[in-house]
Amino acid sequence: MSHALSKHLLVDLHGCPADLLNDVAALEAVMVEAAQRAGATVINSMFHHFSPFGVSGVVVIQESHLTIHTWPEQGFAAVDLFTCGTQTRPKRALTHLKRALQCTQIEVRQFMRGQGDSSAAETDHNIRE
Repeated sequence: MSHALSKHLLVDLHGCPADLLNDVAALEAVMVEAAQRAGATVINSMFHHFSPFGVSGVVVIQESHLTIHTWPEQGFAAVDLFTCGTQTRPKRALTHLKRALQCTQIEVRQFMRGQGDSSAAETDHNIRE
């Protein structure tokens, strides 16, 4: 089996305060900080606030991307952490997001991408750095 080219974490955050999930500027700052804590090189970010509520955003990093979409009325955020190479640590970004968004429950699915083995997914509700 070859080594994976990238790590892809699909994260569901539940129980987050609605005001945090509806604050576009705060979410952008949290996501950029998450990328930096992972050791990624931030290229750009773009976030959009929906009416009456909800935010979608992307942080483009040299190593790929981090995205978020929120449902404040449900206290839910879907996050995508996709990093290439061996220098980034996406689990550090996840640790920051869990704390900053004050979630009460988290579901994480991790995929090792680009290794030619489609069975390389794992579900871990308690991923550690």
